[in-house]
Amino acid sequence: MNAPHQVAVGVLTGGGRPERVITTIADELPELFATQVNGQTWWRAEHEVDQLPLDENGDIPMRTLSQRHRQDRGWDLLVLVTDLPRRAGTDPVVAGVDVEHGVAMISLPALGAVLVRRRARALLVRVVRQLVSRRSGVDGGHGGHGTAARLREVPAPTPRMPGERQSSATHLTLVGLRGRLRLLAGMVRDNRPWRLVPHLAGATAAAAGTAAYGIVTSSFRQLADALSPLRLAAITVVTILVMTAWLTAYNHLWDRPSESAGRRKALLYNGSTATTLALGVACMYAILYVLSLLAAAVLIDSGYFAQSLGHSVGVGSYLNLVWLCSSVGIVAGSLGSSLEDEETVRNATYGRRERERQERNRRRRDDRISGERENPTQAARSDK
Repeated sequence: MNAPHQVAVGVLTGGGRPERVITTIADELPELFATQVNGQTWWRAEHEVDQLPLDENGDIPMRTLSQRHRQDRGWDLLVLVTDLPRRAGTDPVVAGVDVEHGVAMISLPALGAVLVRRRARALLVRVVRQLVSRRSGVDGGHGGHGTAARLREVPAPTPRMPGERQSSATHLTLVGLRGRLRLLAGMVRDNRPWRLVPHLAGATAAAAGTAAYGIVTSSFRQLADALSPLRLAAITVVTILVMTAWLTAYNHLWDRPSESAGRRKALLYNGSTATTLALGVACMYAILYVLSLLAAAVLIDSGYFAQSLGHSVGVGSYLNLVWLCSSVGIVAGSLGSSLEDEETVRNATYGRRERERQERNRRRRDDRISGERENPTQAARSDK
């Protein structure tokens, strides 16, 4: 069976990062499909932005969206692009392909934090090729091992795990530690850790005030002069970890699911939370360091600085002083973060999809607790 003369491909994205990524490559998709999928076909590619809602299981209903949008818009194939992290077992899912219903779904977090546009472009070609070739009765590999080698960043598809609802679908997965780290990096990138700084006004004020106090205090100058760069670096790492741990614990950002399957998933999400917070605190530290260095250069005369230390000073003396004061300031900032509203910190830490997941988990937990209160006898039996 020959390929159709014309194929309309719809690319449907949610708002936010998926929209931004696909918008930059949408215009080149028809030519890309013509050169890398089938040159005998006239390709039409349309990009639209719409909500990609979650079902009761926390996944995006590919088939339902395919039936609705392909019929309404006259698309032959539909590719969904989402910022929802997905996994098959413990392996990160880059894309799901349902040939029977002409739909595929790409998960951006599994593409990592860098080179996302290039990987998304290659992956769009791959899933469209798979949809078209299998519909035409051709093996979906289309290029065999050569294609897999060219697209090593997006490994070969693996069958959907037994017992899943959409049995006709396949997964493109990342395997091994490298794949999990890429998914983690993508999740952290979606959380945008640099947003944490402007949302922590109380912590920033406390850190800046403490650092300013240290700059004008002679005991801080003497202590900074006595500490080695290695020890100052160790203090920096410890202070960032302390503030990260404080933000996590005080704002209840650590997942503690009761069931074993949930604990395996929580490991990934907790890793994303800790990394996001650590990078956010590191951004705060860098900003505080620069501002403190400017303040020290303006406020402290080099002659007065040398007199308080008992020896001549150079640029290194100023750098060490600011280094110590910034570290102490971050510790004070962790206490100042207690003034922040928990929901504000949560919104600054997580992306939209992660907030949706947490809200869904809270509703399930509340429903379960409510059910146990209404029927304590049944709950006791289930515990046994």
